[in-house]
Amino acid sequence: MKVLHVDSAASWRGGQNQVLLTTLGMAARGHDVAIACRQGGALETRARARGLAVHALPFQGDLSPSAALGLRRVIRRLRPDAVMLHDPHALSAGLFAGRGGARRLGVRRVDFALRGPLSRLKYRACDVVVAVSGAIAAVLEREGLPAERIRVIYEGVTARPPMPGGIEALRALGLPQAAETVGNVAALTGHKDHVTLLEAAALVVPRRPEARFVIVGDGERRAELEARARVLGLAERVVFAGFRDDVDRLLPAFDLFCLSSHLEGLGTSLLDAMCFARPVVATAAGGIPEAVVDGVTGRVVPVGDARALADAIVDVLSDAGRRDAMGRAGHARFLERFTADRMVEETLRVMHTP
Repeated sequence: MKVLHVDSAASWRGGQNQVLLTTLGMAARGHDVAIACRQGGALETRARARGLAVHALPFQGDLSPSAALGLRRVIRRLRPDAVMLHDPHALSAGLFAGRGGARRLGVRRVDFALRGPLSRLKYRACDVVVAVSGAIAAVLEREGLPAERIRVIYEGVTARPPMPGGIEALRALGLPQAAETVGNVAALTGHKDHVTLLEAAALVVPRRPEARFVIVGDGERRAELEARARVLGLAERVVFAGFRDDVDRLLPAFDLFCLSSHLEGLGTSLLDAMCFARPVVATAAGGIPEAVVDGVTGRVVPVGDARALADAIVDVLSDAGRRDAMGRAGHARFLERFTADRMVEETLRVMHTP
C-alpha cells in the first residue's frame, strides 16, 4: 500500500511524534510511505533524518492556497492509495487539494468541539475520521459526523526499557536523595492546567515534607507558572526543568507521574509513564480515564480540583507497595492497548477496510 501522511505543524509536539511513529511503522511493514509537512519545520528535519521520503510544503495557517496546490501536485505525482491528514490545517489542505482517487483519513487528537462550518466540512469530507480516544469520538458524533465513519484508534508509544541514570539526573536538578518525586511532562500551555498542579503541590507539601515536583516542558506560560510557584511558597519544592531530550531517563525515576490537564485527547506522556511502570495520578479530562484505571493503575480525579489531586498524590505516595503494584498494572495495560505497534496495525486495518 502507498500512503501519504500530511502534517502542518511548525514545532515538535506529541502529535508529530505519532505521525513519525505511524509512518516508520508502516515502512517497517513493507508499505510505500511518504510525509508531506511544513517546510523548515521540526517534522521535516526528523523525518529526513530517519530516511523517509519528505515533501516540504509552505503551510501558512488554516487556509493556505500554496500548501493546497503543493499537496495536489504531490498527490498527483505519488498516486497514493491513502492520504492520512493528521491535523486541522492538513485537513484544510487536503480538502482543497482533492483526493486523486486516494482513500482520505482524517485524524482528531483534541477533545474540544469543532470550530465552525469549515471545520465540520473538512472532517465530513473524509472517508474515515480516526479519533485517538473514545472521548474524541463522542465529540465528533455530537458535531454530526456519522458514527460509522469514525474509528477509535488509541495513540501509542514505543515499548522500550528505561534509560539508566535517572536518579543522577534528578540529583543534578537539585533534588535531595530522600525526595519523593512527582513528575509532570507537558507543554506549559493553558489546557495542561499546571496552575491546578501547583495548587495541589502546595497542599501536598505539608503532608509529605519530602515531596518534590519536577515539571518537564516549556511554553508560553512558563514565567507565569514560575511566579505562581513562588507566591505559593514552592520555590524550593518545584523544579521547572524546561525542555529535555532525556525524558526516557527522567521519567522512570519519578515516584509517580501526574497530569493535570483540563483538555486532553489522550496524553502520550502518561502512556510513556505507563510504559516505564510508573503509577499515574491524572484528571478525568478527555480520554485520560480510558488509559488510567482509577485505583488500579493510578488515580483519576475531577478536572480543576486541586484538593482532590493533592489527596490522590498523597494516597499514592503513602504506600510504596501499592504504588509499585499500580505501576506494574499500568505497564501491563500499556502493553495490551497503547503500544505504537498496535496503533500502526489498527491504522492499516482501517485503511484496508472499505
